[in-house]
Amino acid sequence: MKNFKNILFIVDAEMQCRPAFERAMLLAENNQANLTVAAIVDDLPDNYHQTIHGISQAEINDPIRDERLKQIENLVASIQNNKKVKVITKLLVGKPFFAIIHEVLTQNMELVIKTVDVYKETFMSRLFGSSDMSLLRKCPCPVWLLKTSVHERYKKILVAVDFDPTLTKPEDNKLNLQIMNMSLSLALSEFSELHIVHVWSAYGESSLRTGFAKHPEAEVNAYVDEIRVKHETYLQKLISGVIDKAGKEVADYIKPRIHLLKGNARDMIPELAKKEQVDLIVMGTVARTGVPGLFMGNTSETILNQIDCSILAVKPEGFISPVV
Repeated sequence: MKNFKNILFIVDAEMQCRPAFERAMLLAENNQANLTVAAIVDDLPDNYHQTIHGISQAEINDPIRDERLKQIENLVASIQNNKKVKVITKLLVGKPFFAIIHEVLTQNMELVIKTVDVYKETFMSRLFGSSDMSLLRKCPCPVWLLKTSVHERYKKILVAVDFDPTLTKPEDNKLNLQIMNMSLSLALSEFSELHIVHVWSAYGESSLRTGFAKHPEAEVNAYVDEIRVKHETYLQKLISGVIDKAGKEVADYIKPRIHLLKGNARDMIPELAKKEQVDLIVMGTVARTGVPGLFMGNTSETILNQIDCSILAVKPEGFISPVV
């Protein structure tokens, strides 16, 4: 299972992140990882004059930065009651998603954990189109966005896997293996109920049932059932491979609930998450591997725009961020 050795935790401006920080500390301890706790401050625009009404840029910047650094140091000091986790505190300066990605790239971070405020608006309605969505699109490592209101463990984790059994090559399945292993690890550490969803469809079914290409119902049903069996077989093989590799003890403990749903992923996954009252969704945000700078596709973004729970979004190995 995936072990993270360098974790970056981003402190929100309102300092409403204590439960999320406790979770990050526990994850770092379980992974024997280094944890960097950072706050982000805006820099003054380049076109600012050296002085504004007699006040220098340093006189504006320094107190803000000192206060933010003191805040995160106090946060760490209030929770860090053991020496098992190496914690570094620092300030990142600039536009949030640029500053975060720059830190990831320069410090070899393997996971970003960040909170999203949900007090006034739904989680993803604030996220979509915001700096956090840019982070999801462009950050090369997994991004874990948590609701600030989360205090308890995750009771239900949903992992969404995507594949085409007629086209998928072994090397193309690395992303599914990544998110499956991460989900399994989290389910174990959180004592969570693990749900696995795969949404499938039979290409051309609608045209075969109606219109000029209409075929006898029995033939279409047989075709659709054949496609379903291929998806079901591939999914079972994927799950069995991950569970078996984790060992008998894990296999005996983790009994995932499998959801093989027919339809459109952008509709079915949010509906399932709402129905099951899922606390965390783990999903890949790029459909193909090895494509430099490839952003999330419409399906991923549409799903993210509809859900109201914490998210762990994973890029495939080989993804190259367009941010330098």
